Amino acid sequence: MTDQKPVRQVFNIVAVVQSGRLQYEALLLAASLRATNPNFAGKLYLAEPQQGGAWSRSPSVTDPAVRAMLAELGAEILPFEAVHFGQNYPHGNKIEALAALPDEPFLFLDTDTLITGDFDAVGFDFAKPSASRRREGTWPAQELYGPDLATSWKSLYDAFGLDGFEQTLDGSQPQNYWQRFMYFNAGWFFHTSPKAFGQRFLEYALRIRDNRPEVLECQEIFPWLDQIALPLVIHAFGGGRPGPELAGLDGTVTCHYRTLPLLYARESDRVVEVLEDVASKQELRRILRDYEPIKLMIYQNRGRKVRALFDREDLPRREQAIRFVLKREGLWLR
Repeated sequence: MTDQKPVRQVFNIVAVVQSGRLQYEALLLAASLRATNPNFAGKLYLAEPQQGGAWSRSPSVTDPAVRAMLAELGAEILPFEAVHFGQNYPHGNKIEALAALPDEPFLFLDTDTLITGDFDAVGFDFAKPSASRRREGTWPAQELYGPDLATSWKSLYDAFGLDGFEQTLDGSQPQNYWQRFMYFNAGWFFHTSPKAFGQRFLEYALRIRDNRPEVLECQEIFPWLDQIALPLVIHAFGGGRPGPELAGLDGTVTCHYRTLPLLYARESDRVVEVLEDVASKQELRRILRDYEPIKLMIYQNRGRKVRALFDREDLPRREQAIRFVLKREGLWLR
């Protein structure tokens, strides 16, 4: 008897949009979704924090041309109020925005993501959440005389009454090595209920921020707070590491490129093809060229210079090394 594949569901996509860099990334995200998934049955929501609460100034998109183009591309701007994080921790937008969504299955994407393939190739099981493993060992830090990584992580599972910490460990990895522990990049994650997931995400993040376990008092939690809380939330809802059915995420279906110089340095030819194809559309070009990194990287071919500096088959193991080369060559833009 063969294992049943998860039933694919209609789902919504949500990203956070603000003035500045994120609004231009949102245009590329929306345009790439339309180009690669013309029959996408869900809705693309762009959650927009409003002035007030934890934002003393307005972070909203004020350019009417950007707003009009996002609407034309099928995106719906969804205003929400950030009460707990806001300008002091913009990463928290992705946590607080979930409460504003319709309570339907969702996929969160960071705005600096391109859609490069068909979502039908991804075997979502929204009842079992997961998140991106395209990350580095940024947290926790191993202190010389401090607790080991296992003690640090277990203290959080214990603080929230979560059983099964041992079952979250990757036994193929060495003791006290960061990849042994369930740690994600928050560039994508999904679940069947944004309201339930968001409420738990907010609860855990606030408690880690304000009342973390004693063994973590010397650990720096910013800017990684969202990524510290995320595996705990996923475990609480019965999820875990992404399996092969989700390989299209951070694979042939989505690309979390982070910055355009990094995209040109390390991503596949397909990613570059989608980026340059959607950016070449005249109606988008008129808007995108107002953003200096896009103008230089795409329209003035600096991206091609970046691409020539690296062998995609033999990239440096750490992103920091790629950034060093880009900065040395005067090609680091964001």
